[in-house]
Amino acid sequence: MAHVIFYEKPGCGGNSRQKKTLSDSGHVLEVRDLLSHPWSGAELLAFLAPLPPAEWFNRSAPKVKSGEVVPESLSATKALELLLEDHLLIRRPLMQAGDRRMVGWDETKVAAWIGLNAAGGVGEGCPKHDHAPKCEPPA
Repeated sequence: MAHVIFYEKPGCGGNSRQKKTLSDSGHVLEVRDLLSHPWSGAELLAFLAPLPPAEWFNRSAPKVKSGEVVPESLSATKALELLLEDHLLIRRPLMQAGDRRMVGWDETKVAAWIGLNAAGGVGEGCPKHDHAPKCEPPA
């Protein structure tokens, strides 16, 4: 069992299912609001740095979906700048257990990292049937 700091977008159906999977597997969650957290560049990079900048982004974010932000075209510096300006762009969830961190939800990787007893096909992001107002950007 692990103590997991779980950064979520409140109201996100995908994050709710991910938290349930973790809890059902016996992990203790410390849930934090990814959108209102006062991120510093160094703190955010502690999660993101192992990945290429294009993988730092939430593909469901309105600015990414509209083409206003094209993650593959950004340098690490510019990508970090955009993420710090608009937290909706940050890929989620961000999770930390001990000194290890993970970006996004890949059930196989989460299971190998901290263990999952209740793996059940929970994916990353909002499934198509979850595009209710609760998953839209805050006003």
